[in-house]
Amino acid sequence: MSRIPLNQAELANQGLNDRLQMSTAEIGLEVRTTNCLEERGIFTVNDLLHCTRDELLSISNFGEKTLEQVYRALERIGFHRSNCRPR
Repeated sequence: MSRIPLNQAELANQGLNDRLQMSTAEIGLEVRTTNCLEERGIFTVNDLLHCTRDELLSISNFGEKTLEQVYRALERIGFHRSNCRPR
């Protein structure tokens, strides 16, 4: 335990940073999906969150089903689409 108390905001920010730095493989995507993303230079959750829907769908062999898989994986680690409510 730290002798210097951390406030809740610092802890939450650290957790957010940890999630943003997770690799696409760590969030439970299929190997094929991870390979498609990595071929486009998308290696982390942060990279993934900076891609638009259209950018992802423009990746070869990346369709609607794969996009939904990515969205579900992001939801499992706490990132939700703005037009969807958390389950």
